[in-house]
Amino acid sequence: MPATGNEKKMKKLTINRWAAEDRPREKMMLKGAEALSDAELLAILIGSGNTEESAVALMQRTLACCNNDLNRLGKWEVHDFSRFKGIGPAKSVTIMAALELGKRRNRQERSERVAIHSSDDIYGIFHPLLCDLTVEEFWVLLLNQASRVIDKVRISRGGIDQTSADVRSILREALLQRATQIALIHNHPSGNPQPSTNDRQLTQLILKGAQTMNIRLIDHVIVTDGRYYSFTDEGVL
Repeated sequence: MPATGNEKKMKKLTINRWAAEDRPREKMMLKGAEALSDAELLAILIGSGNTEESAVALMQRTLACCNNDLNRLGKWEVHDFSRFKGIGPAKSVTIMAALELGKRRNRQERSERVAIHSSDDIYGIFHPLLCDLTVEEFWVLLLNQASRVIDKVRISRGGIDQTSADVRSILREALLQRATQIALIHNHPSGNPQPSTNDRQLTQLILKGAQTMNIRLIDHVIVTDGRYYSFTDEGVL
């Protein structure tokens, strides 16, 4: 729908010339953060727009380029933001920092659920860690006899479509921290959660090694952004 005359006029006005109730900062103080749109919250971060757009209009256009999906925005790098007039490296980094804080807050909230009862619990812990990565990482989750988390350890970091995990490194971590149960986790940046032949072979190697140490392998979860594959749920373990 074409912008009206008033909308075009407001679009060109600086935020300081807007009515007080329409300015993001003032609106947040008056009505609370929950009253602001995503674009308005992001506009507060960047502070100003460009010669044609207010900060809010600029962020509305930026969000539209990722279908108003903050998860997709969280994957952007400086060069992605810098495509937009008025968003340089400093503003780009500010937005990226805010989105990273959001992920860390979510991770802390998840970590309070220290007992692991299902593959969904494992996915809940590792999705914030792995969902935005462009390369594969392999992690081990260490648990005690009561299925409570002792620690989570990154074992390796690989290329775009594969990583390698040393069975000895995994079992060493479990022994050092007196874990009696472990779960394996790695991500597929491609978005396809199905295990590869190598994934299946590695799982069996670790399973056999863990059994010799009287350590129980409870699951191997492959994480993508929005989906996961559980070897235990699928009856492979």
